[in-house]
Amino acid sequence: MIEKTVIIPPDQAQFTWKMDDFTSSPVVKSFMAGAISGTCSTLLFQPLDLVKTRLQKSANLGNKLGMFDEIANVVRQEKVLGLWTGLVPSLLRCVPGIGLYFASLHWLKSSFGTEAPHPVESVAMGASARTITGITVLPFTVLKTRYESGEFHYKSLMDGIRSTYAKEGFKALYSGLAPTLLRDVPFSGIYLMFYTQMKSLTAEGRTHSAVHISFVNGIVAGSLASFVTQPADVIKTNMQLYPTKYGRLKTVVMLVYTERGFIGFWRGLVPRMLRRTLMSAMSWTVYEEIMRACNIKT
Repeated sequence: MIEKTVIIPPDQAQFTWKMDDFTSSPVVKSFMAGAISGTCSTLLFQPLDLVKTRLQKSANLGNKLGMFDEIANVVRQEKVLGLWTGLVPSLLRCVPGIGLYFASLHWLKSSFGTEAPHPVESVAMGASARTITGITVLPFTVLKTRYESGEFHYKSLMDGIRSTYAKEGFKALYSGLAPTLLRDVPFSGIYLMFYTQMKSLTAEGRTHSAVHISFVNGIVAGSLASFVTQPADVIKTNMQLYPTKYGRLKTVVMLVYTERGFIGFWRGLVPRMLRRTLMSAMSWTVYEEIMRACNIKT
């Protein structure tokens, strides 16, 4: 048998080493784990997000349909697959968005965090990671909301970006930035605070992984965070659908209160709470299991 010796050029060997070093980075693995969990949860729970958007839009038009009436309307007019309208921009927003969130969170924890984080520390970490993510993916959030509303009929995602930019300018792609951050930043901070504290409590006396415990922790944390941040979601949706009518934060708050009363700020709470709670619980559960398989502490 003739053995062949393969000589790798120094520059190629250096490149290979750098690539291996890059893909083995905990931050990169955090991003990949988050992206996988984001894909699973977005595919499953997109219908709930669509129904939430339609409920908030119908309230703006003076209709008072319930969640199940709205589902029946979508299925009757757009078939069952209509419940997944806006899936592409949702994936483009959630998959890299959740990946970026977990990567940012892992970097913040490893760089500035402590072994047993205080509730205030958890709030700060979650809020900071979400701020980075929210600003980065906001244009996809705007297009997702418009797709789901049924009022904007873009041929493709790029057509939506071009059309929005041409008719309304670059500013429209970042419409609703303030309420989006007012919704997502507190949500992530509150969620991480509750989740971290519950995780430390349920981990006592437990030496093995329990997926169902992680999922229940996520359900409880997500429910509390969703309820607190619901008004900001209503404000965000209206500003992104009707930027000319609801141009400023103060304006949309006054109009929602005048037209629908205090209860108007909780329009679409049930489908949003179901989606955000289940999506967050699934994302965190999948993320933690993948990171545990990679022997990386979360």
